[in-house]
Amino acid sequence: MTTSLGISLPEPDQQLSDPSELLLDYLDYYRSVIGAKTEGMSDAELRASRLPSGWTMLELLKHLVHMEQRWLRWGFRAEQVPAPWGDRGPEDRWYVGPEETAAELLAALHAGGEHTRAVVSGTPLSTVAAPGGRFPDDGTPRPTLGWILFHVLQEYARHAGHLDIVRELTDGATG
Repeated sequence: MTTSLGISLPEPDQQLSDPSELLLDYLDYYRSVIGAKTEGMSDAELRASRLPSGWTMLELLKHLVHMEQRWLRWGFRAEQVPAPWGDRGPEDRWYVGPEETAAELLAALHAGGEHTRAVVSGTPLSTVAAPGGRFPDDGTPRPTLGWILFHVLQEYARHAGHLDIVRELTDGATG
């Protein structure tokens, strides 16, 4: 993919066949797409909504940071995280504080990706999520790492499409 800003973002290698690496490489790819969609936008543009639902590009970016954390750290690993729903504000809507910046959120997005790679490294996709974080130890089936990664991937792909539309509505940039 080449963005409207002339940035080339190649998809993962077509010869890649290891399912874990394929999922991880596509997650990295979509993180780069998300970054490219926000690149060159002013803070005001990133905080302005162009949609009837009212969400902003910056809010979606923060949602992705917390979404990946909810599924991998709090979910799969059952780590205690300070604010698993930290992307939510009043009225249970996405929220970004005035002090939060796109640069900080993009850095957190990529740091989350590095953490995801560390979690997945050497862990079979069939491994079931640990109890105690997002998933209670009450006999309810918990998802596998493979399911979680695929879910996170579809979240990224879906929201990258949303950002495509918002970016085009903002300044006409496509790609």
